[in-house]
Amino acid sequence: MRPVVRTVLRGALKQVRYVEAVPPGRARGLVAAVYTQAERDFGVLAPPLALHSPAPVALAAAWLMLRETLLVDGEASRAAKEVTATAVSEANTCSYCVDVHRATLQTLEPEPAEAEAALAAWARATGLRAADGPRVPAASAAEAAELCGVAVTFHYINRMAAVFLADSPMPDQAPGFLRGPIMRTVARSMRPVGPGPVPAGTSLGLLPSAPRPSLPEWAGGSPVVADALGRAVAAVDAAADWVPQPVRERLAGRLAAWDGGPAGLSIPWLQEASAGLTAPQVPVIRLALLTAFAAHRITDADVAAFRAFHPTDRELVELTSWASLTTALCVGGRLAGPRPVPGH
Repeated sequence: MRPVVRTVLRGALKQVRYVEAVPPGRARGLVAAVYTQAERDFGVLAPPLALHSPAPVALAAAWLMLRETLLVDGEASRAAKEVTATAVSEANTCSYCVDVHRATLQTLEPEPAEAEAALAAWARATGLRAADGPRVPAASAAEAAELCGVAVTFHYINRMAAVFLADSPMPDQAPGFLRGPIMRTVARSMRPVGPGPVPAGTSLGLLPSAPRPSLPEWAGGSPVVADALGRAVAAVDAAADWVPQPVRERLAGRLAAWDGGPAGLSIPWLQEASAGLTAPQVPVIRLALLTAFAAHRITDADVAAFRAFHPTDRELVELTSWASLTTALCVGGRLAGPRPVPGH
């Protein structure tokens, strides 16, 4: 089994499609700084992170969200966070992330069965619009902020993984009956290099501070989570300032009317969204909407049409990152914290 595990880890960057991930030996500046932190605090340079490397700001934003919500030792347990990550990924049919985080969850001390079931049910429903907002089953505002932060992060990562990664991190030559044991072995390698807990806030200095007026109320339960999300959103939006205003407006309009369900198999909604746009804007809106609502349906032709006007890997990552994060933040805005305790 060990040779297959080594293959999984060593071949990770080769799993990225459409763009060339920066190899660790060629990383410089912000990319190198993120890689160093990721290998120290996560144990590996995971493909869902490395795929962002052609766009350094998007890479840093993804790392801030992942580290400060999932990896740090906070009020919510790591197991509760992995339950959330796994269930959100299941709801988004992101089998890549399901494989990784289910395996990680199996290496941790489990939550009580009833609590885990309630948390998983909540996480699966986070993408759906609800009158009162899906309320996180957490005991404190800090726990709620961390778990909602994980949910937002994985609504983001699932979309990016669907665009740029295959359905599974497992190599084709891995026998089916060994998938589970191999993934659990890989998951055990995804641990901090140093001893002791992973402290909160270490990644924040990678991106400039930013105002946080648009963040949901639950984010206030954890200043670090709020800071990480605020910096990430501001940085990704600024990096994608080249995205045409009509594209921004049409994505916002679709999100405002979206009930959280699947986009459907037909494509009239894509054609309607493209009506009246210029030729260079059409592939941008198409790729942005597919990333937001049906990332698994993006084809080589969609990417080629986008590259006809925006040929660089950086632009492709910036657009998909912006569309994914805009969608994830929309989901986050529909979530609600724990119910107030009577008398408090």
